[in-house]
Amino acid sequence: MAKYEIDPMPAQLSAEVVALLEQSETATIGHWRHWGFCDRRIQPLLRGRRVAGTAVTLSIPGPDSTLLHHALGLLRPGDILVVDRLGDDRHACWGGGVTVAAKAAGAKAGVVDGPCTDLEEVEASDFPMWCRGLAPITTRIYDLGGQLNRPVSIGGAVVLPGYAVLCDETGVVVMPPGEAEAEARRAIERQAAGLVSQARVAAGEKLGDRSGATAKVLSGL
Repeated sequence: MAKYEIDPMPAQLSAEVVALLEQSETATIGHWRHWGFCDRRIQPLLRGRRVAGTAVTLSIPGPDSTLLHHALGLLRPGDILVVDRLGDDRHACWGGGVTVAAKAAGAKAGVVDGPCTDLEEVEASDFPMWCRGLAPITTRIYDLGGQLNRPVSIGGAVVLPGYAVLCDETGVVVMPPGEAEAEARRAIERQAAGLVSQARVAAGEKLGDRSGATAKVLSGL
């Protein structure tokens, strides 16, 4: 078995699908979809961001970031690099230098199933990042190996290269590219209906009447 296993870069999502996803909220999709959501502890370092793009998948062992540095040179505009840390929660593989390289490549965001570092530099780069908080101990170029564009696990969600990735303040959801457009359109429609419902409740209608909850409670008395 080779130390490094690297598959070709995946086909990218269309600009139309990305635009639809970026009008969608992860929490809206979470009303009906129960898979593809990364662990809720993977949270944004920068607030108020919603980005979507194509998953480029990477897995690297605890203290080593050799393949991460190589992968940064392969990223394309529109990619989101998702990094499986193989269970490591001690070493931060992503910091200021990696952020600058990812942004220069045109990547939309990074998602790390582990900690990051250099928050001030991430903020200065204005680069959206999702991770499991911050850590001061960083990875090094130890040449231990890794896999690029192979299936990974990010916060309990399986991510294949080329998957659609949607990240916002609530969290991260991933899905096969063939499902992304329909899910995004459903989310946009539901969000519009939600705004109408909220306006009616604000005007005096009872939420329980609109949702049907009150009728269920009364029938159960």
